[in-house]
Amino acid sequence: MPTSVKEMLAAANAAVPKITPDQARDMIAKGNVLVIDVRDAPEVQASGKVKGALHISRGMLEFRADPELPSHDKTLVKDKPVIVYCASGGRSALAGKMLQDLGYKEVYNLGGFKDWADAGGDVEK
Repeated sequence: MPTSVKEMLAAANAAVPKITPDQARDMIAKGNVLVIDVRDAPEVQASGKVKGALHISRGMLEFRADPELPSHDKTLVKDKPVIVYCASGGRSALAGKMLQDLGYKEVYNLGGFKDWADAGGDVEK
């Protein structure tokens, strides 16, 4: 069991496949994928988010992702592919691992929002 954040990140990065902005764009274009921005609200307000992404801050994700809780977001479905991103890729790796632990079958880490925006990905404010 990990005993430090560094070890937690290593385990999460080993478990959650990292995808490029181009791969994410292809998945989004095909449809039937959920994109989740796990940054905090001020970060999203300052830069916008991936067009169509659902914003759930990292601190609330477990509560929204677990269908057994009253706070569950019905948009989160365990058999639908999920792409997670944050500012640099750390929180999204941890979020992706947590989603896997909750039974989400197909989870990908896009990494940082800046990478998406710099690659010409669609952004909404």
